[in-house]
Amino acid sequence: MKKTTSSKSVASKRVFTAIIVAFSLSLIAGCGVGLEKGPAYRTEYSGYPSALVRADQALDEARKAGKDRDCPEEFNEAKAMVDKAYQIYDPCKRQPAIDMAEAAILKINVLCPVKRSSQVYYEPKIIATTDNITVIAFEDIHFNFDRSTLTPEAKTILRRNIQTLKDNPQSEVRIAGYTSASGSYEYNQALSERRATAVRQYLIDEGIITPNRLTKIGYGEANPAMYEPAPKEIYSEAARANMRVLFEIIVR
Repeated sequence: MKKTTSSKSVASKRVFTAIIVAFSLSLIAGCGVGLEKGPAYRTEYSGYPSALVRADQALDEARKAGKDRDCPEEFNEAKAMVDKAYQIYDPCKRQPAIDMAEAAILKINVLCPVKRSSQVYYEPKIIATTDNITVIAFEDIHFNFDRSTLTPEAKTILRRNIQTLKDNPQSEVRIAGYTSASGSYEYNQALSERRATAVRQYLIDEGIITPNRLTKIGYGEANPAMYEPAPKEIYSEAARANMRVLFEIIVR
C-alpha cells in the first residue's frame, strides 16, 4: 500500500514539473515572437524588435551619407539613443526600448538639414506700419530640439540683418522666443526665454546694437508657426518650425 502511494506521489511530482517546464518554455517562446536578427555587433540576444533593427539601419545609412562628419554632435546623440534602446531592451518588456528606437529614427531622419547658402538674400517684410512706426520682420531663427544655442545658420541669418540695423541707427529690435509643443508649459516658457536671450546677447556681443535698443520676450509653445498634431514627434516638420525666434526691427 505504501509503495503504491509513493509511486503516485513521484508520478504527480513529475507531472507538476513537466507542467512548470512547459509553462516556462511557452513564456520564453512568447517573449521571442516577432523578432528580427540584429546587426552582427548586437549579440546579447538572437533577435530584436524591428524598430531596433530599423534604427541601426537608419544610423548606418546616415553614416554612409557622411552625416557623422557633417553634424557630428547630432549624429552622436542619435547613435547614443540607438545604443540606449539596445541596452534597456528586455525580451518580455520591450516597449520602452521600442519607443526609444522610434524616437531615434525620427532624429536620424532629420540629421543635417540642408542649409541655406549664406549668399541667399531674404527679403524683409513690413508687417505693420503707422504714421511714425514701421515694423519689419526678418527671417525666423531656428534652434535644435531642447537647445538655446545659436546654430551657425542662425548666426548667418543674424549677420544678414546687420546692415539694416546700421542703416537705421534709431531703430529698435524686438526678439520673441518660441518652442515646440513637447514638454511642460513651465519648461517651454523658460526655454523660449533662453532662446530670446541668446539672440539678444549675440547682437550685443557683436557690437551690432546697444542693450537699450533691444526688447525680448518668451512665448513658450503659444502662437505656433505650425500646428503640431502629435507633440511627441519631436522632430516633425511642425515641431522644427516652432523651435524659433522671431526677429523684428521697429523703425521710427
